[in-house]
Amino acid sequence: MARKGHRPSKAPSSHPRFYGRHAVLAALANPERTVRKIWGTREALAALDIPPTIQITFAEVADLARLVPGDAPHQGLVAEVDPLEEIWLGDLLEQGKGDRRPLVILDQVTDPHNVGAVLRSAAAFDALGIITQDRHAPPESGSLARSASGTLETVPWVRVVNLARALDEIAEVGFWRIGLTGHAESTLGEVMGEGRIALVLGAEGEGMRQNTEAHCDQLARLPISDKVESLNVSNAAAVALYAIATRG
Repeated sequence: MARKGHRPSKAPSSHPRFYGRHAVLAALANPERTVRKIWGTREALAALDIPPTIQITFAEVADLARLVPGDAPHQGLVAEVDPLEEIWLGDLLEQGKGDRRPLVILDQVTDPHNVGAVLRSAAAFDALGIITQDRHAPPESGSLARSASGTLETVPWVRVVNLARALDEIAEVGFWRIGLTGHAESTLGEVMGEGRIALVLGAEGEGMRQNTEAHCDQLARLPISDKVESLNVSNAAAVALYAIATRG
């Protein structure tokens, strides 16, 4: 793959363990993913077509529980994988050339469950990909992969060193950068227009950093009831992506 634009972060050297049918099956189906080992019950493994190059270990349910954190629902399957190869921002932008698929940019969203849920929404509404800053985003993990329900393998995820520079690069190729924040005067529907949208969201509570807001073309809010202060970031992403997907 060509190396274009803002460089990605360095890939982590660890081998995460994915668990649950969706995460493990999606990893096996992804030609870009290296699966090193699979542990599973005989019943769960019997239903899979596993390449002979992958080490297989039959295990009891109790043994599998010791391979995953806490009471994680492994559904009889655990896989050790290599992290995906890092994607360059310029390559992702080239993939979206000529279409209106939105981008999702997450500013300091560190909860793996939230990032996984955003990946799932990004897949559901055909987003071009998600972008995070490498120092303020979770690594690939079993909990993130399970929350993403297989979409970690299908939605491009770009990790950048400097989010502000990445937002500049995104603007240069024609994206309108909309930052979602509760203190904005205009709603998303009032400002999104018909062009290519890069949706920028901050962490729940803290929101976007000031420098990130400064690199947005427009700030907007979701028209939620005053009965709640805000939405969880993954819920906000889902609502906003739906609005973008259904605009006229």
